[in-house]
Amino acid sequence: MQPGALLACRNCDTIHAAAVIEPGGMATCSCCGYVLLRRSRFSLRFWHAFTLTALVVFLIANLFPLARLSMLGKSLDATFVGALWLTWQQGHHALSIMTGLTGFWFPLTQICFLFWALGCLRKGRLPPDFALAMRIYHLALPWSMVPVLMLGIIVAIVKFSDLAALIPGAGLWAFGVLTFMLTALSRLDSRRLWHYAEDAGLAPATRSTTRAPEDLTGCEVCGHVQEVVPQADETCERCGSLLHKRKPDMGARVWALLIAATAAYIPANVLPMMEIRSTMGASAHTILGGVIELWQLGSWDLAVIVFVASVVVPITKLIALAVLMLGRRWRGWRVQRQRTRLYEMLEFIGQWSMLDVFVVILMTAMANFPGLSQIIAGPAAASFGLVVVLTMLAAMSYDPRIGWDRGRRAASEH
Repeated sequence: MQPGALLACRNCDTIHAAAVIEPGGMATCSCCGYVLLRRSRFSLRFWHAFTLTALVVFLIANLFPLARLSMLGKSLDATFVGALWLTWQQGHHALSIMTGLTGFWFPLTQICFLFWALGCLRKGRLPPDFALAMRIYHLALPWSMVPVLMLGIIVAIVKFSDLAALIPGAGLWAFGVLTFMLTALSRLDSRRLWHYAEDAGLAPATRSTTRAPEDLTGCEVCGHVQEVVPQADETCERCGSLLHKRKPDMGARVWALLIAATAAYIPANVLPMMEIRSTMGASAHTILGGVIELWQLGSWDLAVIVFVASVVVPITKLIALAVLMLGRRWRGWRVQRQRTRLYEMLEFIGQWSMLDVFVVILMTAMANFPGLSQIIAGPAAASFGLVVVLTMLAAMSYDPRIGWDRGRRAASEH
């Protein structure tokens, strides 16, 4: 980013002037410590080629089998796309759509839009629909859950390894590589792409202004700092996204989503997550039942991971959001920094609760031996997926800047 251009911290709304950053370095907010800007060691050409490679790996991961399974003379090739289709055929439409979006369509959107945007930046020309594409890319990025899906594949394979002969396929290794590639590419969010555009002179950057800091805010999509009228609906002058000084109706939205998530979490734990049918009969398993089964199989490490992702993380998110909403009284800068760290943790762990949902649909594909063994998703799977979606939406609706506003008002009154 060009030195002197204005930056607004997304967590506390403190306005900064960009400085020269060495390759591999980063700039943090002087108020809350949030990372404002990173400078990559690699060029746009490298990232463009890297994204194209990620697209090829993505196709291999979804078109080739995750594993070949054999049981009593029967064999099948399990794929993630096949698992989605089988879940749909079993009548679990909401579950199939939910996992299909987070495991296939949103990651594909992330890769394709990023590849196109980097190509535009390399050509030195921004087409008219670049701003719209970046708004879509910004919305899709938090819902891309390939790392969670990869962990779900590992858990499903371990659970099924003692029931059938299993040979890992090319799709499994491709998903492993894709996990690391998308983790690296997630650093290239919409704000960072707009910063590349500023550096190339393709987009305007905010310079020093006579307006007071409280009259300015940064766009959530492109980071452009501009004047905004409180309590008014405006659009960003650079990317066209909705612009608010603070998120409207934050309290009502967060509480509504939090209460709905708490209500959905009860059937997610009480009802069966999946039903196993075999020649020995049928049995239903809850979330805790799956954890106990992994422990009994000797995979205590995966049992701990599943327990943390499926039990500890959802409860932590619900409690942490409630704490953030109830404890909004100003208690000093140090406490507010801790609350901001808590919010950043919520954003980081948000998607990992989806682990058990991915495990269920993957096991339906791996155990699809009619007459010998079948696994059917239970009603708790859709409820648990709904908990993940609602808690992520609640975290996105929360505005940590309001807490810092109270501190600034207290300081000015003092």
